[in-house]
Parts: sequence; structure tokens; C-alpha cells
Amino acid sequence: MSVVTDKTSLSGWLNGLLGVVIFSGSLPATRLAVQDFDPFFLTFARASLAGVLALILILGLREKRPPAARIVPLMIVSLGVVIGFPLFTALALQHVTAAHSIVFLGLLPLMTAIFAVLRGKERPARAFWFFSVLGSLLVAGSAFSQDASLSLTGDLLMLAAVIVCGLGYAEGAALTRESGGWQVISWALILALPFMVVASVLMMPVSFSGIGFPAWAALGYVSLFSMLIGFIFWYKGLARGGIAAVGQLQLLQPFLGLGLSATLLHEQVSPLMLFITLGVILCVIASRKYAR
Repeated sequence: MSVVTDKTSLSGWLNGLLGVVIFSGSLPATRLAVQDFDPFFLTFARASLAGVLALILILGLREKRPPAARIVPLMIVSLGVVIGFPLFTALALQHVTAAHSIVFLGLLPLMTAIFAVLRGKERPARAFWFFSVLGSLLVAGSAFSQDASLSLTGDLLMLAAVIVCGLGYAEGAALTRESGGWQVISWALILALPFMVVASVLMMPVSFSGIGFPAWAALGYVSLFSMLIGFIFWYKGLARGGIAAVGQLQLLQPFLGLGLSATLLHEQVSPLMLFITLGVILCVIASRKYAR
């Protein structure tokens, strides 16, 4: 199958927005999970559970194996979004709050746009980069106003997470144009599945008796929604609406995540967030206009 990119496509933007809404719960859920689970076990377990579901989906729908030419790009997707981003964020959230980690999500749209140029062969207009950088600065400034604490280890881990995630997003979206979104994330999960299962067993805690319900629920969320369902909508949105253009919707993710952090984790969020959210929305609208 082949997906035609149309930056005016409402379908692309709606799919992308739904993906962002789903992803917005990832960091707060991860923060809940690492309070009881080891971050390495959490990373391997979530990928294993999602991988098993992806395998059932592929076998149930009798999907053909990807051609050999797509194996390396699928491995890049797997290393970026199946292993790299979950692991780096889980490790980072042992050092920083969920609210502080969301600072770095403000850089994700810009990073995705950069890899869209390098890997997706897209060429946004100069005005697009202006609004993309402006939106990223607004998000970062807002998040820092919520939590100005510094942790070099946590910050470096989050920066690494953003870099590998941007690469995984761009690579996966490029593949989706030919294969389809659910196929791309499913095969990426399946490629990692044997390693993730073995690693999960090796890192499994001696006893699960001390694991509370919130941690189990968080593991379920990041496994089913963050690792599988969210990517089906996200990759479809990126492929249809353009990687750089639709990628700017991620500017909204920090504000959704901050709201969840305040609700679920009782982390402080300033009322200033609402005003900056409006500015970010305007940047998203403007960047969509100038993406080409």
C-alpha cells in the first residue's frame, strides 16, 4: 500500500492529534511505574507485552513479511521508539519529576522536523523553522517555570530520549507511506520481541508482592497505548500530513502531560500554562501553513 502525503489533509492532522493525546499520558504513567518497577524491567516488559500483541495482530490478519530492504529502517524505528525512548525516559524519571521531563518534549517537534529533512527528504519553508523554534521555546519556558530544578543526569537522559525518538518518528513515518502505520510499529515491536522477552526475564524482580495497582495500571497503559495504539494513529498522521508539519502537534503534548502530572501525581502546574498553550497552538497553525 502507498500513502500520499498532503499537508492540507485533515485526516493526517486528526490522526496525529489523536496520537499526541495518547502519548501525553506516557511520561506521567512512566513516572508512576518507576516508583515500583526497575526502569530496565519496565522498558523490557512494556515492549514485550506490546510485541506479543503486535505478533497476534500480524498473524491474525495474515500480514506478509516486510521486504529485506525495510529491515534496517524497521530496526532504526525499533531502536528509537521501542527501546531507546522508553529506556532513557524511565532512567531519567528516577532523577527528575514528570513535569521537569516534559521540558524536553518541547524539543521533540523540532528534532522530528530535522530528521524529516535528513531521512524523509522533506523541505519546509524558512518560516516553518521560525515557528517551530518559537513553539519549542514557549514549551520549554513554560515547563521550566513549573520546575526549575536541575539534574544533569536526568537532563542528559531526556535529551538522548528526544534525539532517538525524533529519529524513530521520522523513520517510521517514511515507512508508513509504503506499508501502513500499524504494520510499521507492529514489525518494529516484533523485531525487538525476542531480546525484550529475554531481558524481561533476566530483570524480573524477585517478588511482585510490593508492586501497587497504580504501577500495574501504568505498565498496562505504556504497553498497550504508548507502545502500540498511539503509534498506529501517529505514524498514519505523519505519513498523510507530512512528518515536519504534523510533528508540530507534539508541541501540545507537554501541556496535556503537565495536566495529567498535576492530576495523577499532584505536581504543581502554573496557571500561566493556559496562556502559553494558546501561543503554542498559534505556532502549530502557522507552522502547518509554511510546511511544504
